[in-house]
Amino acid sequence: MRLLYILICFVFISPAFGQYETRFEKSGGTQTPTYEEGIAFYNKLAKDFPQIQISEQGLTDSGKSLHLVLYSKNKVFDVSKLKAQGKAIFLVNNAIHPGEPDGVDASMMLLRDIAVNPSRFPEMENILLAIIPFYNIGGALNRNSTTRTNQNGPEEYGFRGNARNFDLNRDFIKNDTRNARSFAALFHKLDPDLFADTHVSNGADYQYVMTLDYAQKDKLGGVLGEFNEKTFLPYMYQHLKDAGFEATPYVNAWGQTPDKGFVQFPDWPRYSTGYAALFHTIGVMTETHMLKPYDQRVKSTYAYLHGNLKFLAEHATKLIQLRKETKESVKTQEQFAVTWQVNKEKNSVIDFKGFEAEYIPSKVSGHNRLHYDRNRPFTKSIPFYDTYVPLDVVSRPKAYIIPQGWFNVIDLLKLNQVQMRQLEKDEELQVESYYITAYDSPKQPFEGHYWHNSVTLKTENQKVKFKKGDWYIPVNQWTNRYIIETLEPKGIDSFFKWNFFDTILQSKEHYSAYVFEDLAEELLKKSPELKAKLEEKKKSDPDFAKSGDAQLNFIYENSPFAEKEYQRYPVFRLMN
Repeated sequence: MRLLYILICFVFISPAFGQYETRFEKSGGTQTPTYEEGIAFYNKLAKDFPQIQISEQGLTDSGKSLHLVLYSKNKVFDVSKLKAQGKAIFLVNNAIHPGEPDGVDASMMLLRDIAVNPSRFPEMENILLAIIPFYNIGGALNRNSTTRTNQNGPEEYGFRGNARNFDLNRDFIKNDTRNARSFAALFHKLDPDLFADTHVSNGADYQYVMTLDYAQKDKLGGVLGEFNEKTFLPYMYQHLKDAGFEATPYVNAWGQTPDKGFVQFPDWPRYSTGYAALFHTIGVMTETHMLKPYDQRVKSTYAYLHGNLKFLAEHATKLIQLRKETKESVKTQEQFAVTWQVNKEKNSVIDFKGFEAEYIPSKVSGHNRLHYDRNRPFTKSIPFYDTYVPLDVVSRPKAYIIPQGWFNVIDLLKLNQVQMRQLEKDEELQVESYYITAYDSPKQPFEGHYWHNSVTLKTENQKVKFKKGDWYIPVNQWTNRYIIETLEPKGIDSFFKWNFFDTILQSKEHYSAYVFEDLAEELLKKSPELKAKLEEKKKSDPDFAKSGDAQLNFIYENSPFAEKEYQRYPVFRLMN
């Protein structure tokens, strides 16, 4: 079966392909094209085949535009018209990490094969294939042969960081880069039914060429989560096996060998598939194995992409309907999980094909080092922890209200298709307000931010005066997951955690202690309630009782002089 598949799908150096032969094929599967070569290849296909269109879709940090290549058998490229015709949309993102170019070559050959031999691909009748040839253009231009230290080919490749050294697969929520903003606009224009992001893995050694890092079923949730788990993934695993590239879930076993079992990688919204899940699109990161020869990795990626097309040919109607149902149901969903944790008490069992591991003396240091013995392959039934349970759950408010000064947040909400309106007059409204009472931040930045964790909140019901022009965001939309998971401060990838609101964490005014002493005395005289509160605090906290400064600050914080905005999260929940 594998030989048959290769004969059908990989007719390398065939006279029929001639002028469309890729650098990968010319090199015998050892090289990948430069950015310029890749774009020139797609331009030629678009010129020669009216079913193919290439366009520029916004700037990237490199200064160059992001390209989008479309294949539409009926030569219609208007997405709204295609959706009205019931066409399914499959989006492929390549070279997010340009040192992992397997998808670059696989996509070039797949599109070429479809164009030159359309009769071999009857599945394209009702599918729009959309390809991003190079997402990280800056990294693709930074070409070298050394930065992928552990990887078995190709001979040269791009660099992981983009033109500003961002890892773009951590930027889908925070949108620090032009790449991410252009991608968001493109993604929403297409609203894909299936999404693939092509990668190469690091980590353990094992027998598989291909592993799949897919949308987590509980986070995706509902009918889509069930469809992903019971229909899509079994189809794809069987397709890959039939193609000669038996696959397994992405091996997330850092710090231990996978034969003991491993946890499913959590696709948080910062990652492409987690971002796609917020908008009810099933996504998979293909993760080929770094130690396998480059030609095998490219061929397995080709097989995966072709399998998605074949799957859509059979199941597109059902998938499109389930996405419609999900978009409707999320509008009235009352409870939303914003953080998750793996359930270590529940697991699946998978048959895993690995290599026996052992620790042997290092010839470098003399200390023990991990070694996988490829002469000792095994197949073992191992636990796969692929169930996640909600940790923090919030109730859906009627709306969020954001003061207009937070334009950076408003701009991202608009970019991601969130509907909102501005208040037409000054209003005082009863809302739920959060106060940030505690959080931790690392000493080293992560992707340009000091990402907050262990966030603790205090909630107060209060009347807040809003200005004409402040933004009212109703939570009755198909984008509710994106709205809630970005605006709720405890959300795993919320805007608060990514430092969008850090100015509220610093007070702007304070007091001079020697002056405030007299005022504090007057406040205690006028407010028996405040005095009783102070005395209770002293009784319950011995350290507080010993500190005059702490007691003076306590009085200040419980007085009319305290800053109202200090530590008050500037996104308000309207409940009624």
